Amino acid sequence: MTELEDVLVSGEFAAFREAYAPAVHPAGTTAVRETVRRRRRRTAVVTAAAVVLAVAVPVGANAALNRRPDPGPGPAQTATPSPSETTASPTPPPPTPSTAGPTAVAPDGRITRSQLLAARLDLPAWPGYAPKTCVSDNVRLRSAAEADSVPRLLVDPRYGDLDGDGATETVALVACRYGEASAKQVLAFDRDDAGRIVTLGRVVGTHEGMDDITDFSVQNDGKIRAYVADIQPCCSTPEWKPQRQWRTYTWNGDRFAQTGGPTSFGTDPRLTDLTLTAGEMVVTTPDPTGDRIATVTVTVTNRGPADVPLLGFSGFEFYDVGKPAGGVLGRCRTVRSDGPGACVLDGLAAGRKRTYTFRFHYTPTSDVTQSLRVIHYDTQERWWDDLRPNDNSAPLRTAG
Repeated sequence: MTELEDVLVSGEFAAFREAYAPAVHPAGTTAVRETVRRRRRRTAVVTAAAVVLAVAVPVGANAALNRRPDPGPGPAQTATPSPSETTASPTPPPPTPSTAGPTAVAPDGRITRSQLLAARLDLPAWPGYAPKTCVSDNVRLRSAAEADSVPRLLVDPRYGDLDGDGATETVALVACRYGEASAKQVLAFDRDDAGRIVTLGRVVGTHEGMDDITDFSVQNDGKIRAYVADIQPCCSTPEWKPQRQWRTYTWNGDRFAQTGGPTSFGTDPRLTDLTLTAGEMVVTTPDPTGDRIATVTVTVTNRGPADVPLLGFSGFEFYDVGKPAGGVLGRCRTVRSDGPGACVLDGLAAGRKRTYTFRFHYTPTSDVTQSLRVIHYDTQERWWDDLRPNDNSAPLRTAG
């Protein structure tokens, strides 16, 4: 080997070793981001080393080919090659782009559910309304089956290359209870160069324009889709009430940002504006048995924008007045979602209004103010809120 060849090859091996020298960094979101940047710098160094080696090695081999070889032994003997004949033989072949790229050097960030539950993690902060037991530093996640107000892991993690480094990262849904609801976060996890589990960042949390996250997925291109809702069903809120959307998030080199799907919920298109007005209640004089019949006429207007498949009339006080005595009350049917007290009739299209006359046996009660309320039901007999609920009921007033 010539002196120039020796300098070139030795220099490239030194650069190669420096590029692959192990580095240890503290755990945490900042450390992970620095690791991602370092992987990209390291990839550039390795690629440059491969190019220089690819140039340097053919130069040495060409020089060996142009040098006249020393006379060797006869064909029946095995000769030990001279150094000039074996310059490139001990040198391993330069790494190809497929083996020298980030896939070969980036730590494997595929973390199982049991590994996440066993690790100590630093999490992004929980929203201010969460209790103090919803901690963020040095957290040991609990199983989703536990009911305490502590950070817990929901469902199984999912995996994908989120930052484009060629290695797999982990995405998980974590929650922490506050009362009967839970704050939730979709989080991305990775490993640092020492193999420790660290938090890459928060994808999305419930205090960021929504109140619930029920599902998520990782796409082949590394994008994360989260299924979010405007309210979180709990207490007396039924499961069908929330508005739900799929939103897409992408790692931008520093954090996760929304790159697809709606950015807000707006007015629920399933709701409408019903109004109810009631005339005076007319009560007959008692018959020989003392029975009196009361009659009241009400008008319901659907101001839109949605049609109402089923129209219901309810109110605890209304059914305290007395038993039905004909009129539309004879056509009532009950539905399961609002109990046995609702009288459900045919629907009312948006922009239409209809008058109903109710007749019932009247038993006056001085302690209760009778009233009537109109309710929107869908074809599955589920009740819905009203866009302006203050005008959905009216008192029943007797004439005179």
